[in-house]
Amino acid sequence: MRRVFDVCHSCRRCFNLCDSFPRLFDLIDESETGELDSVNSSSFNSVVEACTLCDLCFLSKCPYVPPHEFNIDFPHLMLRYRYAKKIKKSGLSLINKFILNTDLTGKIGSYFAPILNWFFSKKNIISRKLIQFFAGIHKDAKLPKFNRETFDKFLKRIKYTNHGMPGLERRKVVVYTTCFVNYNLPRVASAALKVLRKNNIIVEFVYPECCGMPKLEAGDLPSVLGKAKRISNNLLPWVNKGYTILTLTPSCSLMLKSEWQLLDPENDMLKKISSATKDICEYVSDISKEEDFIFGKNIKKNNISLHIACHTKAQNIGIKSVDMLKNIPDLNIKIIDKCSGHGGSFGVKKNTYPMAKKYGRMASKKIFSSEDTVIVSECPLAAQHLCEIANETNNNKYKISTYHPIEILAESYANE
Repeated sequence: MRRVFDVCHSCRRCFNLCDSFPRLFDLIDESETGELDSVNSSSFNSVVEACTLCDLCFLSKCPYVPPHEFNIDFPHLMLRYRYAKKIKKSGLSLINKFILNTDLTGKIGSYFAPILNWFFSKKNIISRKLIQFFAGIHKDAKLPKFNRETFDKFLKRIKYTNHGMPGLERRKVVVYTTCFVNYNLPRVASAALKVLRKNNIIVEFVYPECCGMPKLEAGDLPSVLGKAKRISNNLLPWVNKGYTILTLTPSCSLMLKSEWQLLDPENDMLKKISSATKDICEYVSDISKEEDFIFGKNIKKNNISLHIACHTKAQNIGIKSVDMLKNIPDLNIKIIDKCSGHGGSFGVKKNTYPMAKKYGRMASKKIFSSEDTVIVSECPLAAQHLCEIANETNNNKYKISTYHPIEILAESYANE
């Protein structure tokens, strides 16, 4: 860690990214010698705490990433520190084990959705103070609502099947629904289904469990690897039958494409899953270049503030959400190319929520200032975070709504 921090100190190109770097540089500048050698290692925890794992330092700023001989990978160094100093020594606390088990909380949350949505609401001051005290979740952080009918339940209710679909043999996808979409925002999966079926694509859905991103953020690397292997066992038969894996949120795409492999680089199954995985906007953007793709023409949203999620950038696929939407007529798109500051659990924890708001305000300045504005992002938590800040900025004079890019495309097919 000292080797990497010393390189960062000599460079300082990342001073304007997350708070990890200002904290590190302040520790060094305020030390006895003004160099890293006089900084106590016990102070490093504050640097690690401020890392949101957005990967922007690694992707866009650092000149010393592999194959450079310095071999700097700041975000994954932070993960290894969290694992070595916390998980390996004492493990996750009982409350963190519960919070990071998104499938358990999702199942409970969806079953008791009306009650728990009320309990977790910011308007419920007493319950939020209790949650802050016992769980360390900031009382002012907006928490995502649970949906009474998960997407899995929806598929069972409608008895979904692909029988009779005129799907082209060259277009077959299996959608990994993701925990957030399944339990909190099933309308995104419904929109994806509408777009894919509109374009005669064979669609199957698989959701065995969460990809492990929340536990990765906490440094619980063994648990993530276990999830990677179990989920891959469920997805591999589809890949072997020629299906492309689609994910509905960029963090999950990143996990399947690269993070799982980093935990077990020699695992051929994980390599196969990685090469077969695409982000939903990436896939739709690619097939939209073919002659038989159907573009919608009915516009319900005009001014779109389109946020580019950090974990979309981390995949190095370009701005596929813009490519996907640009052929819809009369759609006014304004790109927000800044980190929302949310960073998953980082954006709701008592100690880090103020930092998340600080960086979110910087990004929210790019949002259209008009009543018909909507915030669109592949990352639903980033969209919600920016929306909360934007509504506060306009003193709630008009309420801004949030959407996934695939929902905008699905809406454009209305009445066709």
